[in-house]
Amino acid sequence: MEVTVSHLGAVQFEIKARRHTVVCDQPVEGHGFDEGMTPPELFLASLGACAAYYAADFLRQKNLAAEGTRVKVVADKVMNPPRIDNIRIEVELPLALDERNREGVDRAVHRCLIHNTLMNPPKVEIAVHAPAAV
Repeated sequence: MEVTVSHLGAVQFEIKARRHTVVCDQPVEGHGFDEGMTPPELFLASLGACAAYYAADFLRQKNLAAEGTRVKVVADKVMNPPRIDNIRIEVELPLALDERNREGVDRAVHRCLIHNTLMNPPKVEIAVHAPAAV
């Protein structure tokens, strides 16, 4: 997996993955143009999309209606160090389910790659590359 992030100017960035492009920006009060989600919003969007995928996939496998499945992700921004915390994932299903299938959806959402990454923090290395000073 690989994404490339390029500065567009001001506080805007273009994010490319495969043949897809997303613009990341800041709200006007953050000196941006509000033309895209902020990095924390993209983070929550990634978690929500992953949870929605696993929920809908479970429903499809059980031949249950998956259309209309919605996921809401809410979190707090906290300090020391600045980070996202207290993340809550709310899965709204389009149909009533018996207890067994509701628990199946819950298990499926817990298999989400992004959720499991957060529960088992990855190693992160940072390398800064710049031309040699003349």
